[in-house]
Amino acid sequence: MIEINNNRYKLIEEYKNAFDEAMVKEKMTDYFDDFDYIIGDWAYGKLRLKGFCNKDNNRYRPINDYLWKDSYLKDYCAPEAPYFILQKMVK
Repeated sequence: MIEINNNRYKLIEEYKNAFDEAMVKEKMTDYFDDFDYIIGDWAYGKLRLKGFCNKDNNRYRPINDYLWKDSYLKDYCAPEAPYFILQKMVK
């Protein structure tokens, strides 16, 4: 378990050792608190974060549907870019 901004997350997927807890904690703001999943990817040495939701989440929009994550990784991230996925745990 990883605690960030009083939320607990579980690292459910990681590609090319992408997860850096210190960098994630530095980059993560309260904007991400309501998302069910956070995808982080590295491009040009910089960490990018994007929030995704399940359909029962109030912040759900088709653009941030977690089922769309594979398309996001393919279409919006650099090919073979290191990435990770955090799942928010229910308190």
